[in-house]
Amino acid sequence: MALITATTLHAAEDMTIRLATTTSTYHSGLLDYLLPEFKKDTGYNVEVLAAGTGKSLRMGENGDVDLVMTHAPKAEAEFVEKGFGVLPRKLMHNDFVIVGPKADPAHIGELKDVSIALKKIADDNLGFVSRGDDSGTHKKELFLWSQAAIAPSFTNYKAVGQGMGPTLNMASELQAYTMTDRGTWLAYQNKLDLKIVLQGDERLFNPYQVILVNPSRYPDINYQGAKAFSDWLVNTKAQNLINSYKRHGEQLFVADALTQ
Repeated sequence: MALITATTLHAAEDMTIRLATTTSTYHSGLLDYLLPEFKKDTGYNVEVLAAGTGKSLRMGENGDVDLVMTHAPKAEAEFVEKGFGVLPRKLMHNDFVIVGPKADPAHIGELKDVSIALKKIADDNLGFVSRGDDSGTHKKELFLWSQAAIAPSFTNYKAVGQGMGPTLNMASELQAYTMTDRGTWLAYQNKLDLKIVLQGDERLFNPYQVILVNPSRYPDINYQGAKAFSDWLVNTKAQNLINSYKRHGEQLFVADALTQ
């Protein structure tokens, strides 16, 4: 029988990296596409904890993970400024879309301006399902409501405290509108009675960063492994893999690191 020593366990832990990330990178299948290549190149295993951006950053603040991959620039800047994160790197972007009933009762499909679209939904008291979970998507949605000078408090606005997949399912069941990242939409669209009603407004742009947890604050984290993963993500091979990843024939993410 093999003897498992403390040194052996420590070595195994050193080859495991804990990543807190958004549900969009998980549900889109991007990480399932990237991580086998990373393991093949480096030997590291990545344990993925998929949550909203707010929860992911809190895991980083608590030292529960080694790095985060998120999409809320203001919250990420605060995470770094307060000393919880180091080495923030621009990684990639995708975009958000507004989806809703195929009948489109708000006639949003005729518009190109997300502020006008949200105002029509609120003014007509139409159904809108919000993630309501402090995720990057939820933060972005609230920012867009504020830009439209609207408090999302109308009767048929529902904040459900769920991830993107369950939120889309609920919007489909209720025949309501919602905002989703394009990747999760492409992964779920065939199961939903919804369609994209608005896309392309530059305010729907969705940038992602990868940030290491500060080893000075949490010396027991796997900083070496996290740094290796961050370095790999922003190098040419991974950036090309990100650009080549498609669902239903559509590119989901645009790599940004090599443009820095």
